[in-house]
Amino acid sequence: MVVRDLMFKGRGTYTDFLRAEEGIATNILADRLVRLEADGIIEKVASGGAGQSGRYRLAAKGIDLLPVMLEVIRWSAKYDPRTAADRRFVRRLRADKEGLMADLRAELKAGQANRLKEVL
Repeated sequence: MVVRDLMFKGRGTYTDFLRAEEGIATNILADRLVRLEADGIIEKVASGGAGQSGRYRLAAKGIDLLPVMLEVIRWSAKYDPRTAADRRFVRRLRADKEGLMADLRAELKAGQANRLKEVL
């Protein structure tokens, strides 16, 4: 969920993840963030404001999960009639996987929050 949200939904704060549609428990979310950071998949960036806990972003190791995540999306779109995958995104994935992957990877490496409409 965290990797997906960082990669495709532009979420980056603890509160963003907590408000996700899955409704993850606070203790589980905190544990996942610590584990992903310890494993080098995500990194925490200090925010400028006082009292703010900072934002998370994908580390290089996390960005390297992009092909796997795209295949999960492709699989979901094929087999799950209730998939949450955006239809335009899936069409582009089917038509131009390499181009889509290059666009997403460049955006993620630049450290920008990914917005699907910018990639489509």
